[in-house]
Amino acid sequence: MNEFGDRIRELRKAKGYSLRQLAPLVDVGFSYLSKVENGKLDFDGSPSVSLIHRLADVLEADEDELLLLAHHIPKSIADRIFENPDVFRKLASCSDNELEAITRKTKRSTR
Repeated sequence: MNEFGDRIRELRKAKGYSLRQLAPLVDVGFSYLSKVENGKLDFDGSPSVSLIHRLADVLEADEDELLLLAHHIPKSIADRIFENPDVFRKLASCSDNELEAITRKTKRSTR
């Protein structure tokens, strides 16, 4: 599954860019960008945080969403984890059902 690459392709097409048009705008080669979209990167399979930042900027996308799709933790989330490690340890030990219940409850309380 290549959610990050699929999302980049979707955003790129929505802006009307070809790979060749977008690549210089984010300071990479078009063949590298193609590898990003197709999940074919040679190293760890994840683009750099700086490239994700440039893509989010040019494509007018949510940077945190792109970072998470690329398996990077956004600084805002990392900061909260370090401020409240016990809370996040407890969340990490929750089952999927428990997390869904917490999500539903927090959505109701923010309305």
